[in-house]
Amino acid sequence: MAGLAVILGVFWGLCVFSIALLRWNEVRYRKKGLPPGTMGWPVFGETTEFLKQGPAFMKNQRSRFGNFFKSHILGCPTIVSMDPELNRYILVNEAKGLVPGYPQSMLDILGKCNIAAVHGSAHKYMRGALLALISPIMIKDQLLPKIDDFMRSHLHDWDNKIVDIQEKTKEMAFLSSLRQIASNEASSISQAFMPEFFKLVLGTLSLPINLPNTNYHRGLQARQNITSLLRKLIEERRASGENLHDMLGVLVGKENKYKLSDEEMIDLIITILYSGYETVSTTSMIAVKYLHDHPKVLEELRKEHMAIRARKRPEDPIDYNDYKSMRFTRADMSFPKDGGYMCTPGRSITIHAFIPIH
Repeated sequence: MAGLAVILGVFWGLCVFSIALLRWNEVRYRKKGLPPGTMGWPVFGETTEFLKQGPAFMKNQRSRFGNFFKSHILGCPTIVSMDPELNRYILVNEAKGLVPGYPQSMLDILGKCNIAAVHGSAHKYMRGALLALISPIMIKDQLLPKIDDFMRSHLHDWDNKIVDIQEKTKEMAFLSSLRQIASNEASSISQAFMPEFFKLVLGTLSLPINLPNTNYHRGLQARQNITSLLRKLIEERRASGENLHDMLGVLVGKENKYKLSDEEMIDLIITILYSGYETVSTTSMIAVKYLHDHPKVLEELRKEHMAIRARKRPEDPIDYNDYKSMRFTRADMSFPKDGGYMCTPGRSITIHAFIPIH
């Protein structure tokens, strides 16, 4: 009987202590001018719910508090904006007084010179260096032909096989970006690079607690390994004197007006790989799923692409004019429950903005 009383006492004590902790964390951030919301546990905040539920977490919070609410995610007290007009204003004015912030785990692992971590003139310079790599001329003359060539070779081995779309789209997004950065060396370094990169990505989406066997710790170690690989790659490219038409060729080229240090180049390359990886792989996987679920859309898509292919020889790549002519492919799709579809060309995408609380 006494043992049961002790157990009940401990249980109720833990309940009271937990409620007190949650209450204390809410009171800490009840500052004047902050929007409504919940902050979760001290240190951890609502990170577990955010990572488990994904977009559903944001939708639930928006239904409770509106388009503008506070939370505590990835170790950082944050204000989340789901208002398109406000987010557009934040993006446009990023270098004009508004100082963006990102989770500490992301800043630590992506590097102190990455475009998300620098501000003012340094941000403007790094942004210029990045935009020089994806200028309209680069997209037309270099990026599109290389993507076409890569996708042909990547999809060649899929015939008559059962493939894991989730894994294959992740692999596709990473390898495609790596090919754009280092066209000649991509195939030789990809096997060593890819597993380290996947650890790096997981590390950025974790609490910044540097303990053995945590995703954050593994992410930091992966960054060190990737830094060594990229530093060696840059040194070898410089020593070779080759003038290759890829992103690394532009970065180390003498005619490039943006002169970056090796550390800045490494952080910029990691940023390019990181920013394209999750978005491209997830979007590609979802596109495959919805095309499978909606045969009419797949049929219309096939018609558009076969019409373009009919004007070309089998070996001819897709060019920029072909891409611009893909009105159906580039349209925004919505799928009603009746099995049909609605096509809205040029519809914009809503971006969520995360603003740290200081």
